Amino acid sequence: MNPDSQNVTDYTNDNTIFMVWEFKDNPEVKAIFSKLCKLIINLNNSVNVRFPVSRASCVMGIGHDAWLRLGLPMPLPKELANFEPIIGSKHTAVSTRGDLHFHIRADTTSICYDMASAITDLLSPVAISTEEIHGFRYWDSRSILGFVDGTENPHGQDRELFGIVGNDDPVYQGGSYLFVQKYIHNLTAWKGLSTEQQEKVIGRYKANDIEMGDDVKPSNSHIALANVGDELKIVRDNMPFGNMSTNEMGTYFIAYASTFSTVQQMLNNMFIGLPEGNYDRILDFSTAKTGSLFFVPTFNMIDDFSSE
Repeated sequence: MNPDSQNVTDYTNDNTIFMVWEFKDNPEVKAIFSKLCKLIINLNNSVNVRFPVSRASCVMGIGHDAWLRLGLPMPLPKELANFEPIIGSKHTAVSTRGDLHFHIRADTTSICYDMASAITDLLSPVAISTEEIHGFRYWDSRSILGFVDGTENPHGQDRELFGIVGNDDPVYQGGSYLFVQKYIHNLTAWKGLSTEQQEKVIGRYKANDIEMGDDVKPSNSHIALANVGDELKIVRDNMPFGNMSTNEMGTYFIAYASTFSTVQQMLNNMFIGLPEGNYDRILDFSTAKTGSLFFVPTFNMIDDFSSE
């Protein structure tokens, strides 16, 4: 991995906390953000020294409006903008606000908790946490729907190729586009399907995670529409979450990409359909409640931001 990049190409860990924050109308925002940048560097250095085998990290992404408000370098990363809703004939990829996004992961919950607590203590006076999801590894990397999630992820050096900005945007080389959506699953409807019906929705066999052949896999299956080709991949770090009392069972979709256009094409296929109207069947059971785009700067850039 590019040694200056944040930990966007790390593999999925067992415990994760995702947080989205929005700035208040507070004149201290820039000063606190400068301190936050120092904190992010410190947190990552600390866990690497204290817990070297925990694979712990904290990745910070910055939204379009926050980039402007904080007076960060111009021009912006080429594809950093507010995410526009994608409205299909039946389902919509909604757009929700987000100034900062934190992706905290470790092999123990305690490490995640302490990093989230330190961020919260610093940010609370000038920002509001609008989303906090505690993800966990479910069996052999399955989603709550029971199917393995992330099989199509790139591996090895391909993770950097598809997950990190390259020479096409030299000023921001080593950074990454970060897109997130919180999906809530209708498990009652999902469990009403037979295993065979579920497999046709996903495009894979449930038990062994083998992809269906093209002559069997429906054209509106998730695999058929969400995978846009071997040359257009993203680094997914999706995690399941669940709250029994509120009946919110879902998947936090998180994608790191060298270009957001790759994610955009995938979303268009899913929500609008290919051809139009042939939308992703999984959306009949999974509703996108959020949708936000961020940019993940390099550690060198974060260090520069901490002194501004």
